[in-house]
Amino acid sequence: MGQVMSDEETTQRPKEELLQELAVRFKEKCFTSLEFFSLKDVFKTLADHQGDISYLKEDTIARYLEIPDILGASPVLFQMVSYIGAFPFLTEAPVILELPHLIMVVVIMTERYKRVLANGSEDRTKLLFRSMAVYDRKASITSPASPTAKVGVVDSGEEKSKSLGFEVDQPGQDEDDEYADDDLVLTAFELLDIGDAVKQGNVSEVHGAIIPTDNFRKLIMLLLLVAPLGEQDSLAQYSDRVTDIELENLRASAESILSAFVDAETSPGVRYSDFKRLIPVIAPNLFNGFNNLFGHFLFSKNLDFTKHKGDEARLKDQPAKLAQPLILNNGEILSGHLLAQIATFLPASDLFHRVRLLYSGNESGFSIGSFESKVFNWTAPTLLLVSGSRLDDKPNGGQETSFAESLPPKRFPHGSKGERVTFGVYVRQPWKHTHKDCFGDSETVLFQLEPVHDVFAASTINTDYVTFTKAPANQPCMAFGCPHPKPTKSGRTNGVFSLGAVSLLLDDSFEFGVFNHDYTSRGGAFRTSTVRKFNFQDRFQIERLEVWGCGGDKEAAAQAERWAWEEREAEARRKINLGTGSQDQDRALLEMAGLIGGNRSGGSMG
Repeated sequence: MGQVMSDEETTQRPKEELLQELAVRFKEKCFTSLEFFSLKDVFKTLADHQGDISYLKEDTIARYLEIPDILGASPVLFQMVSYIGAFPFLTEAPVILELPHLIMVVVIMTERYKRVLANGSEDRTKLLFRSMAVYDRKASITSPASPTAKVGVVDSGEEKSKSLGFEVDQPGQDEDDEYADDDLVLTAFELLDIGDAVKQGNVSEVHGAIIPTDNFRKLIMLLLLVAPLGEQDSLAQYSDRVTDIELENLRASAESILSAFVDAETSPGVRYSDFKRLIPVIAPNLFNGFNNLFGHFLFSKNLDFTKHKGDEARLKDQPAKLAQPLILNNGEILSGHLLAQIATFLPASDLFHRVRLLYSGNESGFSIGSFESKVFNWTAPTLLLVSGSRLDDKPNGGQETSFAESLPPKRFPHGSKGERVTFGVYVRQPWKHTHKDCFGDSETVLFQLEPVHDVFAASTINTDYVTFTKAPANQPCMAFGCPHPKPTKSGRTNGVFSLGAVSLLLDDSFEFGVFNHDYTSRGGAFRTSTVRKFNFQDRFQIERLEVWGCGGDKEAAAQAERWAWEEREAEARRKINLGTGSQDQDRALLEMAGLIGGNRSGGSMG
């Protein structure tokens, strides 16, 4: 009975007291003493006051984090922090951002909560959705709303369309939205030893909740901008990425990602069923930029021991210092924003400040030979990017006709509305010729960047990852996810390529390419799309082709050393004067040069 009384006393404690207790737990487990001191100092410096209440306003947070006004993302971000600040009592949102609420925001946005709430580590995505969501009355008609669903959401007030994007993105899919099974919140309640009555009183089931399309677009632009942000980097250093053509590129990348979730022209917003299904597959790192952005609250400028007195006044009027370029040398396809888009599903540690241009078709020539001379011998991972214009259904001219005849006659509809397409492949293994079998491993990733962001992870059932063939032994091509070309009994191929279920193929002249997605077929080297659950095929004329090496000076030096060795070998062959004496004399010269003999054949002398 004493235990029952204890539970009753626990459940009757004021929420303010429980919030303070959780804040103390987070303070002890998630921050160092210096970090917490900095957090308090930052809050004290920024806070507005009304009576005994100290709090942070929207424009104060935006100014401190240096969010560019041109993105229009500050209201979206403030809606998020006002919601997350109420954690774990989310029905109290939105809240006034006092210090305990700011602690919740920083702990969750920087993922430090994992040090305390291990059982809820997978639920930040759910919490982030709810922090952005509004309640859409029209969408809720197919899903009865819970009478307790408030969560600080309001009707968007806009006319809603019945179409919500792709055919898999239809209303009425939120019955399994798992709002009632929020492990992150329940783990926090368990930490506070709160009884079932309080737990149930704080579960919110919201049917018809959506992230408004325009809000999500603005947030994606911000996330792409902050993706490369270092722990103490100023966002103002990247001011050149939100001007003129750079801003257009940023918006284009955001639009491609948004297109994976909704049809931006017709859909009012993103539903949770699609958000939770797509984020882990096509953009698992999308919110990683929040870690260092909100980590800024843990570095008080008043505690910067590298400064000297008078420095702040002297530097106040100086323009912000620009950050080092995200890309070591320029290309025609890859930009800083496109690199940030790729970092939503590939490790950022391999990308920012780590990629260098190995091959560009417009500079080195569109041919397998020039590709080989630039890309082979790179020992670290590589990124291949190809872009072009989609071909009409009927071939136009002899070259298009020849390419169409080299493909199977079965053809699916286009994969999207846009006329321009950009595809890519991430390859971890060094490039090589494939005489009979493909190369690559289960970490090879096939992806599309434009006009729809889509990711096709490698399958372990089939290992036809990368094909690189040259004539005359094989039909020449470069392909990903296609069966390796097999010669006929006469030693010649039949001239028709076999396309994999999910595959990208480029012809040997790098003039045309085709991306094939046979959703109904199984067993391919790459998994089918989570975004587009239908068959499609895009044939396109290649306009740009690039390969980027992911690595630093060490990898570049290793490649240069290998090239130098091969050049010395070739030079040694050229200097040997063959054909003037007997065959035995010629052989003796080759053996003296170390080119034949032992285990070396010296290759063909023809």
